[in-house]
Amino acid sequence: MTTVFKPIRPKKLSEEIVEQIKELISRGDLGPGQRIPSERELATFLGVSRPSVREAIMVLEAMGFLESRQGGGTYVRSLADVTMADPLANMVEQRDPRMLYALTEVRIGLETWSAYLAAKRAEQPELDRLRELYNIMEKQSSGNGWDPEIDFQFHLTITAATHNTLQIHVLNTIQKLFQTTIMVALGEFYSKEGYIEQLLNHHREILEAIEARDPERAREWMLKHLTLVEEKLAIFLQKKHPETV
Repeated sequence: MTTVFKPIRPKKLSEEIVEQIKELISRGDLGPGQRIPSERELATFLGVSRPSVREAIMVLEAMGFLESRQGGGTYVRSLADVTMADPLANMVEQRDPRMLYALTEVRIGLETWSAYLAAKRAEQPELDRLRELYNIMEKQSSGNGWDPEIDFQFHLTITAATHNTLQIHVLNTIQKLFQTTIMVALGEFYSKEGYIEQLLNHHREILEAIEARDPERAREWMLKHLTLVEEKLAIFLQKKHPETV
């Protein structure tokens, strides 16, 4: 009977550090791409030795939670498989219309749900940031259209406002792909009269629905917005590859 029991082994300090950092990542307190404190800072914060911190970081890197980057610093790696994005990134960078269209379909699935959750969970700093980004769009719309980066940040903030760690990590993994779809779509929209006003109205409706804590309306307007983008990219695809549409 006594053979089924195993001695309890006290955890090493480095193991406790690993568990604490993993917990912070899973909760979203340490987000994808975020730089973690230096070894010296972590040792001070945790009240442990630097060798224990160094060992924990090595373990987390081996597990795929952290990565060291050239030029210094250790960063949180996306929980999604970052290697999946590499071959796709090449196709998107070349503005392959079929890939851009496929990505817009993915965006519809992810971002309509993001808008729904954001309307339920967004905190005041996120609402303030969305309003700030919208105001920049509104101001720039009087020219030749707004900076695509502002548009991307607007959508990224909505995803962050879901407070769903995995959803944030997934978007972070393919954010460069999403940025390209926005850039191409906006370029196409800006060349047609009346589209800037229509797009600005979509962003305003999405923002106001989230501010009003109306999940269904937020999802509905995000769907309208991305459906318009999908239709525009379908035209772009037909121009480039008429045999596929």
